[in-house]
Amino acid sequence: MSLAASAVGVFLIDKPVGVTSFAVVQKLRRLLEIKKVGHAGTLDPFASGLLILCAGREATKHIDAFMTGRKTYQAVLQLGQETETLDPEGRVTAVRPVPELISEDIVALLPEFVGPQLQAPPAYSAAKHQGKPLYHYARQGIMIEKAAKPIEIYSLDLNGYDANTARLSFTVSCSRGTYIRVLAADIGRKIGCGAHLTDLRRTRSGGFAVEEAFDGGLLFFSEGITQTALLAGMLTVEQALAATKEETLK
Repeated sequence: MSLAASAVGVFLIDKPVGVTSFAVVQKLRRLLEIKKVGHAGTLDPFASGLLILCAGREATKHIDAFMTGRKTYQAVLQLGQETETLDPEGRVTAVRPVPELISEDIVALLPEFVGPQLQAPPAYSAAKHQGKPLYHYARQGIMIEKAAKPIEIYSLDLNGYDANTARLSFTVSCSRGTYIRVLAADIGRKIGCGAHLTDLRRTRSGGFAVEEAFDGGLLFFSEGITQTALLAGMLTVEQALAATKEETLK
């Protein structure tokens, strides 16, 4: 048995932009020589940041526990443009003039989005309908409207606003199941010009931070990544569960 074949635990990966979450899973399966690998919360290809991966049956059976904690994201949205996917990967569907704004105007309206609320998944998402993801239907021109589900925005802070480009950046802490793309579109709608998400980075998930994560770019854009290098950063199932419990108690 290889060293990696006996590895059962949790891996924190900083996913690079342009790579799917499933591609990261496949990469770990090959490098660790373990078939049973799953992630605790996907990231879209255009997004980067913390991806929690569980390797081995003992770890994967706790995936749901690792998904329940609050998430923190850094995001950038483009005012004045709406896209069909609510992100940079979709076709632009509307362009509107952006009103004159200063940072204080935006800061004043953000509290309206904080707190418990209902949010429906976007048409282009992995939410399921009759066993298939919504994007399967959307790509065929069939837009399925799913019922809104309870989510919570714990905090929403403006990081900056560039009036020249009409782009604003913010940090959001939210519950599981929150679509930041939908939040960005809602902010644009409130301002009156529409918006779409251009950049997204997950910095925290439950008891884990991206600063603790292995550089996922090395998995795809560098040669010579070894099993030993990956295993050096592995958390045991017990360590990962303890971190999750500690975060829950805060």
